[in-house]
Amino acid sequence: MAATSSPILPGRLGTPSMVLKDDPRADPRMVAAMEPFGLNVPPEPAPVNGDSPLDALLEYVGIAEAGFEGLFGALSIDLPPVAGVTSSVEVIRGLDGNDVTLFIHRPTKADGALPGVLHLHGGGMVLLEAAGASYVRWRDELAATGMVVVGVEFRNGGGKHGPHPFPAGLNDCTSALHWMADNRARLGISKIVVSGESGGGNLTLATTLKAKRDGRVGDIAGVYAQCPYISNAYAVKDPKLPSLYENDGYFLDCDMMGALAKVYDPSGEHAANPLAWPLFATNADLQGLPPHVISVNQLDPLRDEGLAYFRKLLDAGVRAASRTVNGTCHAGDEIFRGAMPDVYLTTIRDIKGFADSL
Repeated sequence: MAATSSPILPGRLGTPSMVLKDDPRADPRMVAAMEPFGLNVPPEPAPVNGDSPLDALLEYVGIAEAGFEGLFGALSIDLPPVAGVTSSVEVIRGLDGNDVTLFIHRPTKADGALPGVLHLHGGGMVLLEAAGASYVRWRDELAATGMVVVGVEFRNGGGKHGPHPFPAGLNDCTSALHWMADNRARLGISKIVVSGESGGGNLTLATTLKAKRDGRVGDIAGVYAQCPYISNAYAVKDPKLPSLYENDGYFLDCDMMGALAKVYDPSGEHAANPLAWPLFATNADLQGLPPHVISVNQLDPLRDEGLAYFRKLLDAGVRAASRTVNGTCHAGDEIFRGAMPDVYLTTIRDIKGFADSL
């Protein structure tokens, strides 16, 4: 009998030295867009990790935040403005007695009540801001499809809007949800979808779990989480999540994510709290939640934790769907609007279609 060869495992599982630009699965348009910024090869090792002291971590977050904001601004600079959208700002009182700034985007011309989206930005819950150029554009693009989109400037674990560790940011997102639900008529919305990517995907799921605990899950018609950062399995990688190995160093690396996790929860006392890390949600936590979409990126270290959460939702009897955006790194379908407009707009349309289906 002829010997059979073993299958070649994907990414760094099969070739430990593999880099993103050489991975045959990577969309070449994305690789080309990343090259001027040096993002198509592994990042330089972060000077910190999950064992670093908090003051060093906070200093690193401040530097990283400036770098990411510069990158996203550069990727957005040549894009034409989104037509037919009007924006305004509202400041509300949060659950903790603090002010929370909301950015409201709506179609300039609209008839009747529209779906509403509560948008929670990414950044590992510790950096970036809703006022950033890429997030302003994302909300404008969603609003242009015929929705009212509310972005939340929540408190971060570090950076410009920190240091405010868990649960400060979650409380601000919850405050925004309550305000949005209580002002449906004024906003002209028919339903609320909670949505966000990466750290915003975490907060999207956590806000929904908290709404159930608070007896307000009925405020949410649907949940659309993109590439959610939810396992807290970064400083010590979980072998049940092979994408943490397969795609480590593809735009994100696990050491850096472990460092951000410590900034979010410096004491570690919330390491298995599902409101901090939703992958720890139990079947009882998930039962009775509204319909979900979990969207992940094929070449993302976080891919498999999003899919694991999707399977948990199904086990709990929640209406749920998942999608994998092939050829893309973490949040690649949101970051590379100029290089991959069809990929970007497919996700925009999917969120709108999900909202309309509810």
